[in-house]
Amino acid sequence: MLGWFAHPIFVNGDYPPTLKTQIENKIKDCPLSEPARLPVFTAEESQRISGTADFLGLNHYTSRLINNSVGACTPGPQGRKLYHYGTFPPGFSWGVSSSAYQIEGGWNADGKGPSVWDTFTHNPGSIPANSNGDVACDSYHRLEEDFYMLRALRVKSYRFSLSWSRIFPDGRLTSLNQKGVDYYNRLIDGLIAYNITPMVTLYHWDLPQALQNLGGWENREMINIFNDFCDFCFSTYGERVQFWMTFNQPHTIAWSGYGLGQIPPNVRNPAIAPYRVAHNLIKAHATVYHTYDDKYRKSQSGLVSIALNADWIEPKDVNVPREVVAADRALQFKLGWFAHPIFKNGDYPDAMKWQVGNKSELQRLSETRLPSFTEEEKSFIKGTADMFCVNHYTTKIASHATLRAVAWGLRRLLNWIKEEYGDPEIYITENGVATESKTTWDDSARVFYYKTYIDEALKAYDFDGVKVKGYIATSVMDSFEWLDGYKVGFGLHHVDFNNPNRPRTPKYSAHFYYQVIKDNGFPTPDDEKLIHGHFRKDFIWNVHIYSLQSSVLLMKPLLCFSYLQIEGGWRADGKGLSIWDKFAHTPLRVFNDDNGDIACNSYNKVDEDVAILKQLKVTHYRFSISWPRVLPDGTTKHINEAGLNYYHRLVDITLYHWDLPQVLQDIGGWENETIIVKFKDYADLIFSRLGNKVKFWITINEPYNIANVGTLPYIVGHNLLKAHAEAWHLYNDTYRAKQKGIISITINSDWSEPRNPNKQEDIDAARRVVQFYIGWFAHPVFNGDYSNMMKTIIQEKRTNGILHFPRLPEFTPEEIKRVQGTYDYFGFNHYTTVLAFPVKYGNLQGAGTIADRTWLDSGSSWLKVSPFGFRRILNFIKAEYGNPPIIITENGMSERGPTDLNDIHRSYYYEKYINQVLKAYLLDNVDIRGYTAWSLMDNLEWATGFSERFGLFYVNHSDPKLPRVAKTSVTLYSTIINCNGFPDPALGPHECLNTVPEGT
Repeated sequence: MLGWFAHPIFVNGDYPPTLKTQIENKIKDCPLSEPARLPVFTAEESQRISGTADFLGLNHYTSRLINNSVGACTPGPQGRKLYHYGTFPPGFSWGVSSSAYQIEGGWNADGKGPSVWDTFTHNPGSIPANSNGDVACDSYHRLEEDFYMLRALRVKSYRFSLSWSRIFPDGRLTSLNQKGVDYYNRLIDGLIAYNITPMVTLYHWDLPQALQNLGGWENREMINIFNDFCDFCFSTYGERVQFWMTFNQPHTIAWSGYGLGQIPPNVRNPAIAPYRVAHNLIKAHATVYHTYDDKYRKSQSGLVSIALNADWIEPKDVNVPREVVAADRALQFKLGWFAHPIFKNGDYPDAMKWQVGNKSELQRLSETRLPSFTEEEKSFIKGTADMFCVNHYTTKIASHATLRAVAWGLRRLLNWIKEEYGDPEIYITENGVATESKTTWDDSARVFYYKTYIDEALKAYDFDGVKVKGYIATSVMDSFEWLDGYKVGFGLHHVDFNNPNRPRTPKYSAHFYYQVIKDNGFPTPDDEKLIHGHFRKDFIWNVHIYSLQSSVLLMKPLLCFSYLQIEGGWRADGKGLSIWDKFAHTPLRVFNDDNGDIACNSYNKVDEDVAILKQLKVTHYRFSISWPRVLPDGTTKHINEAGLNYYHRLVDITLYHWDLPQVLQDIGGWENETIIVKFKDYADLIFSRLGNKVKFWITINEPYNIANVGTLPYIVGHNLLKAHAEAWHLYNDTYRAKQKGIISITINSDWSEPRNPNKQEDIDAARRVVQFYIGWFAHPVFNGDYSNMMKTIIQEKRTNGILHFPRLPEFTPEEIKRVQGTYDYFGFNHYTTVLAFPVKYGNLQGAGTIADRTWLDSGSSWLKVSPFGFRRILNFIKAEYGNPPIIITENGMSERGPTDLNDIHRSYYYEKYINQVLKAYLLDNVDIRGYTAWSLMDNLEWATGFSERFGLFYVNHSDPKLPRVAKTSVTLYSTIINCNGFPDPALGPHECLNTVPEGT
């Protein structure tokens, strides 16, 4: 940072050796990209620069703690977008939490006195279903069950609270209850025996009722009364307890208990009471801290702090200063109210003093409602914490509603604490999410929550240097959830509250958290690690442009496009109407009322498109033919020679990519069996007129998407399969010997994983998704008939009374023979992975799907970046269909929003996905012959118009000339093509890296 500029000027006229070595090593590690380039000074320049300063001018504001981090080769999506793999430091404290009133039960057992929560919950109507904590999880009588849970999780620490009224029934030492003391002795001794660190909260909201009768926390006498209780606990348990928290969430005590009156003691006095109570809580905390410091620290060597709670507050608009100020003020009022006096200067935040003071003056009060500390008190309070303990659950927009699961807010909060309070050691002492009580063990939502929130804590530690020392999951088991009673549960374990034995059952989240603890975070899985190597020498590299219902490859490597999406010229030179012309010209059907009338105007820009293909160095170019451009009425009665001549100038072809002539749709489209003959006639014309140039044919692109949008999906699918078979046999019998091309169908499919990998129903649902998606069309073509799974499920749906469920047609023995084997390769489109779970009704396969929240977003709601699924589905094809030769005919990623030519997300996507293809080829022996990137340029993406952009080249639609401009991803993709894979940097610079793409 300093030496980059200081070294040339003050030392020797050149960059520091460390900087030069670092960049050289990075270049060697990243053969497919240039992560950095350091220019070289000439001898004259070095002499000219050296010594050009009379003094060193230095700007300095802060210090930072640095840790080593190995960045990626391809500039990838950073910050909150990309999941981060890594581990926490050795000795990291992994734990779970509980609190006395929520789990113990035994509300009046063995001499325990009543607390304010006993009083409150015994008042009918206070809690849903009149629930209370009289028994709760019955932990007072079931310590062994609790120990078993903690041991099974392998936690390093257990955070629990002491019931003040169990130890001192009336809140004072004179009422000492030895049986209560003994209970916590057994708990602490058991934890120590199992090498679990006790983390003890001295006060978690359950004030003895006898003390509330004296005014509770509004009474200043509570400061000394609380100190007496804590003094006893230190002396009794302190030799075994090294981690103490005085209060849990004092903001909740003050505001919800004495301001809003929502929780006991239910005082509704928001103007005065919360500030008075908070003042006493802060002084009580400081008093307890000094008691420990003076009497016990030397002999016990423990740590004392306070557990504060804070949501992250995000400004409504970070570019508006007053919104940023409002968000900061909200943080100061919640977290700063207590943290500022303790961690900063012994006093309240200026924003809080100013705001409350001004409002008090406006209300014509003689003094501010916010009490003030004396200078002596400020000195007494400042620094009374050995670490920063924070409870965090969610994020809010300033002045707006809570956003429930917003993991990135945790990282921002941790960084705010670091900067605001002098980089303290931080323990996340509560973090979790509630699910409905009926969720007994399949709590996938909680798993996603922990997976994302813990990872944000890891980012804060790894990337930002935040001293995150521990993480406590809330909570160890379902319990009494305060005002919600037993309606929801935060637990890693389910508790059956209807069973007097209160059995505990681990949920999915318990298994997940156990693994996180075992791994000390998220070590990089093998799926995420890049491998080095090369594809076969004759590997096909392609880009795709779209035309309808015809896949023809024209150049070598593959790029991909459909005619409707790029050609334009929607009525030029006699072209007929397609169903997409009609659809796009119907108001409100396509986003922003975009249409393909002009699109990228490729109909008039063939030379420009060929030029950018050369720039990419692809070997093939996949595009589709517009059926109505060649046959305006869909039949061979009228051939449009002008349309055919356009395609003569191109090469590799898809015959059908969804743009059926409207005249054929008017007679039923693909639901009408006569379309099979019409498609064959269309294919015959194209083969005869273009076949001498085209050696790579696709009959139909993504038949699943064609069939699955109507009311008779299986009839449509049946006709598509038979139409494909007729076109294949026509080419095989009439044209193959002379033209020597290959022909197949392109099938699309997501890969599907179970939402809960430990649940058989989800595993079965994931299998169904793939079988219905890919198997619907692949099974007949490659194996001869629809899969038994598909036939059985559809029949069961109809048998079980879902009469409206569509019937699956049957192939005759002759049709099976005609359809089976109609392929020369497996054409495959793939973009993403889904997580599946069963649903009883609804879609065809009886499965719902969601995405993992940790997967990187794209510009399309359905497309999440999940590279590992690519390799898995390629292996599925190999196993299910006899390892056919596979040509990947579409793969790519969209973006949305402001255009950025530095499309780092797309570069990241291509690097990761193509590397998964290489793994399948090299490690799994999948017979992969080619790869097609979708798409060559930004185009009309069907119903989303031009809002979603998949292109390697940007098309400026605001310029009538529609210029094509290369994005950063062009360099990456062309380099992979030029290297035919990923050369191993350990073998030295590869010759393929010396070539720069044309035009860049």
